[in-house]
Amino acid sequence: MAGKEHLYFIIHKPYGVLSQFTDEDGNPGLSTLFKLPKDVYPVGRLDTDSEGLLLLTNDKGLNARLLHPSNEHKRTYWVEVEGVVDHKALEALTKGPVIRIKGKEHNSLPIEAKVIPSPEALEERNPPVNHQKYPNTTWLELKLIEGKNRQVRRMTAAVGHPTLRLVRVAIEELGLFPLKSGEITQVSAGVLMRKLHLG
Repeated sequence: MAGKEHLYFIIHKPYGVLSQFTDEDGNPGLSTLFKLPKDVYPVGRLDTDSEGLLLLTNDKGLNARLLHPSNEHKRTYWVEVEGVVDHKALEALTKGPVIRIKGKEHNSLPIEAKVIPSPEALEERNPPVNHQKYPNTTWLELKLIEGKNRQVRRMTAAVGHPTLRLVRVAIEELGLFPLKSGEITQVSAGVLMRKLHLG
């Protein structure tokens, strides 16, 4: 009997949507945006208040290969934070600040961090960041191999610059664009494995 065909999709998860198909606690799930086969599910997750690249598949083996820390898959985020980020804060972020997870201190691994211009590729978020309340903000590009709970937000807060907007734009070489918020595209196994360095 032939094996089940593996399907791979990438989506641009909007702000306020859960990384699951069912609605929960008044927040909409992915089923409000997409109708996919019942065996397709997200690999990893993005918080409800985060946006960007989310991978969906029915390939159970991919989940373990992609999420296991030993594989050190690099995830790239564009992050708008409060205030003007100076060299000292950027250096502290790069070294990996100490954060608290479930009441325990965690020494974050070093990351790649740099200040970037306001990204033209991103549409305004719905609802938008309140720039009257936060008139001074900085956009950062952060590249992590860790994926602790709300890690990016905890790290930027630890160096004095709380996150206002968080968008995952890539996993390894698998990129978000040109997908707009709420859009989906199917990718082949060959392209996916090559871009994720799993070939």
